[in-house]
Amino acid sequence: MTPEDAPDQNDDRWSDLDRPPLNAAALRRALVRNGGHGSLYRDVRLVRRTGSTNSDLAALAASGEAQEGTVLVAEEQTAGRGRLDRQWTAPARSGLFFSVLLKPGEVPLSRWGWLPLLTGVAVATGLSRTAGVDTALKWPNDLLVTIGGEERKTGGILAERAGTDGVVVGVGVNVTLRADELPVPQAGSLALAGAVNTDRDPLLRAVLRSLEEWYGRWRSAGGDSGRSGLQETYAAGCSTLGRVVRAELPGDRSITGEAVAIDGDGRLVIATEEGVQEPVGAGDIVHLRPA
Repeated sequence: MTPEDAPDQNDDRWSDLDRPPLNAAALRRALVRNGGHGSLYRDVRLVRRTGSTNSDLAALAASGEAQEGTVLVAEEQTAGRGRLDRQWTAPARSGLFFSVLLKPGEVPLSRWGWLPLLTGVAVATGLSRTAGVDTALKWPNDLLVTIGGEERKTGGILAERAGTDGVVVGVGVNVTLRADELPVPQAGSLALAGAVNTDRDPLLRAVLRSLEEWYGRWRSAGGDSGRSGLQETYAAGCSTLGRVVRAELPGDRSITGEAVAIDGDGRLVIATEEGVQEPVGAGDIVHLRPA
C-alpha cells in the first residue's frame, strides 16, 4: 500500500478529540538536532495511513532514499506485522506505529541479534518514564503491562534486514485502545493499564530518545551486550525469566522448562526437567502457570 500523507476529503482528523494527530515538524525539531550532526536521527517522516512502516522504510532504504536514523511514523497501519507474520492492527491514532533504519556497520554481524532486545529495553524504559506504567518484556520482543492483575501484551517489536548493511526495527504500541477495541482478550493498552500520560507526542519522543541512548551505548561497546549493560538490563526487565515456559520451536518441536537466563547472544536459556540447559534463539514462548 502506498503511504498516504494527506487526509481524505471526508476524513476529519479531529473526529476523536482523545486521539489528536502527531505533528511531524515538531517531532523533527525535537529529534533531529543540529541538522542530524551528533544525533542518531536524520529525518522523521509521518504518514496518515500505510500498510507497514517496516516494509515502506525498507523500500526507501533499498532505493537510497533513506539513511541511518530515518524514522517513519504512521498514524494508522493496515497491514502491520509481528513475529511469525502475525498481523497488528489498531484504530487510527490509537498507538505508536513506527520504524527506524539502523546501520551498525562497525558491530560484528553476529551481535545484530541483540537489536530487537535492545529496542525492547528502550521502549519499556521510555514508556515507563513518560506514561508512568510498569512495563515488562516477554522474550524476545513483546511489551507487557498489568491490567486487573493479569499480564497483557500492549506492544511488539519486529526487526528485519534491510539490504546487506541495515536493519529496520519496527515498533507497535497500543496507547489509548479501549476495552471494546482490543483485537483479542489477551491484548492491552497503556490507557487500560492506568497510564498517567497517553499523549503520543511525548511518548514517542521519550521512546526514540531512549532508543538513541541504548543504541549508542551498544554500538560504542562494539555490540558487546555485557559491556554495554544491555544484557543485565534486559534480564532485569524480562518477565519470562524465572517462569516455567514452553518454547515452540521451528520444525514442530517444543521444549518445556524454567527460563533461567539470557545468554551473551540474546538467547533464552531453558532448564528442562532432564537437567539440560538449552539456549533458544528463535521460537514462540508461552508462559505457563507454575506447577
